[in-house]
Amino acid sequence: MAASPVVTSRQRAAVVRGVPTEVVCTAFSNAVLVVATQYGKMGTLVYLDPGRAGGGGLGRPALATRVLLGQDEPLVHVCAKNLVAFVSQEAGNKPVLLAMALKDKTVEGIQALREVIRSCQVW
Repeated sequence: MAASPVVTSRQRAAVVRGVPTEVVCTAFSNAVLVVATQYGKMGTLVYLDPGRAGGGGLGRPALATRVLLGQDEPLVHVCAKNLVAFVSQEAGNKPVLLAMALKDKTVEGIQALREVIRSCQVW
């Protein structure tokens, strides 16, 4: 009888709006790692933490982003939330570590990349 893998991982390569793109998603017991690259490198590391917003006791999930490595600029936070907010929600509000190195940061490019990430579902 074969033992099940400790870590589940899935990888996809796609052309997103004319740019070759690679995505790797790995599920750990306490978090999900998503690597999305159009440069063949890990790039900027962003930690997305699904804390609880205290607005009126509603307890709605809210994602706080923190750049661990790389340029800490507003566009990085916006891209990160738009790319992987659904990952955290679908994984039961687990934190997500996102490594991204993107050439195309347009709205259309982020939406297309989000679908590639969704196709790598391991959560």
